[in-house]
Amino acid sequence: MSTTSTYTYNKSFKLESGKKLRKVDLAYQTYGKLNAKKDNVIWVCHALTANADVLDWWKGLFGANDLFNPEEHFIICANVLGSHYGSTNPLSINPTTGQPYYLAFPEFTIRDFVSAHRLLAAHLGIQQIKVLIGGSLGGQQALEWALADDKAIENLILVATNAVHSPWGIAFNESQRMAIATDRTFYAQQPDGGLKGLKTARSIALLSYRTYDAYNATQAESVNDKTGAFRASSYQNYQGEKLCNRFNAYSYWYLTKAMDSHNVGRGRKSVTEALAQVKANTLVIGIENDVLFPLAEQEFLSKHIPGAGFHSIKSAYGHDGFLIETDILTNIIGTFLRETTNKKIIKLHKTA
Repeated sequence: MSTTSTYTYNKSFKLESGKKLRKVDLAYQTYGKLNAKKDNVIWVCHALTANADVLDWWKGLFGANDLFNPEEHFIICANVLGSHYGSTNPLSINPTTGQPYYLAFPEFTIRDFVSAHRLLAAHLGIQQIKVLIGGSLGGQQALEWALADDKAIENLILVATNAVHSPWGIAFNESQRMAIATDRTFYAQQPDGGLKGLKTARSIALLSYRTYDAYNATQAESVNDKTGAFRASSYQNYQGEKLCNRFNAYSYWYLTKAMDSHNVGRGRKSVTEALAQVKANTLVIGIENDVLFPLAEQEFLSKHIPGAGFHSIKSAYGHDGFLIETDILTNIIGTFLRETTNKKIIKLHKTA
C-alpha cells in the first residue's frame, strides 16, 4: 500500500539562519503499514533532485521483492524543503507578496531539512526509526539527523556521502550556479526562468556523477571518421533537457547551496568530536571511483563514528553507482542488518 500525502506545519518555521517561513509544506510518501510496536520504520533521505517516490528511483533496493519491502516495513520518504516535488520551495507563494518567492526565498541548510522531517516524524507519531538511510545529499541529511536525535535512530546507513562538503564539491556546485546565472531569464521572476542555465548546470554535474570509463563504455563512437555530432555531446544535451523537463532552476540553485552548507562540526567542538557522538549502529558505504564524494570521505566517517562498519564497492558509474548497484548494496546492507539484529538478541539474552 502506497500513500502520497502533504504535511503542513502551520506555525512559523525558524531556519538555521534565523529567518522564518510562515508555514511549511512537506510532501511525502509511505509504503506498507506501521506495526503495533511502531518499530518497523525505514526512513529514506533522498538526493539532490529526487522525489519522495523511493520505490521509483531506488528500485532493486526498495520494492515488493527487494530488501526493503512494504510487506515487512513501513517505508517513508519525504521531499526536502526547497525541492520541486511538493514541499515549500522558491516557486511557492510568498504570503507577504502573494507572488512566488523566486530569489526572495530564504537560504536553508541540511539541518533545516532535518528539522522539518523531525516535525513530520512527530506528526506521524514516530519516535523510533529502525533504519535511516541516505546517499549523497541524502546521506548528509541522515548523518545530521543521527546527531540531532541520537536516541531515535537504531541503524544508520550512509552511502557515498561525507561529514563536510568538500571545497571540490562546493566548486562543482558554484560552477553550476554560475551557469544558471548566465541565463538572464533566471532573474525574470517566472517559473521557467533559468532553464537554459539549468541545462548547462546539469551537464556539469553529470561529469561529477559519472567516470571516464563510464563514458568510454556508453558514449564512444563506432566509427573513426566523425568530426562532429558526437554521441557524448548528444548525451550531455539530452540529460540537461531531461532535468529541465522535471525540475526548476530556483530549487536547484538553493539545494546546491544547502549541500555546500553541510558541516557536522558547525556549532560543535569539531568534526571528529561531532562524529563521535553518533549512537546508532552505523554502516558506511563508499564507491571506489566516486569523483564527487571520494572514498577517503567515507573512510573518514567510518574511522570516527564509534563502531561503524565500512564497505567499498566498485562501479563503472562512479557516484551514480549508489543508485545503480542495488544488488551489491542489498548484499552489504542485508548482512549488516542481520548482524546487528543478532548482536541485539545476544545482548538481550545476556541481560535477561
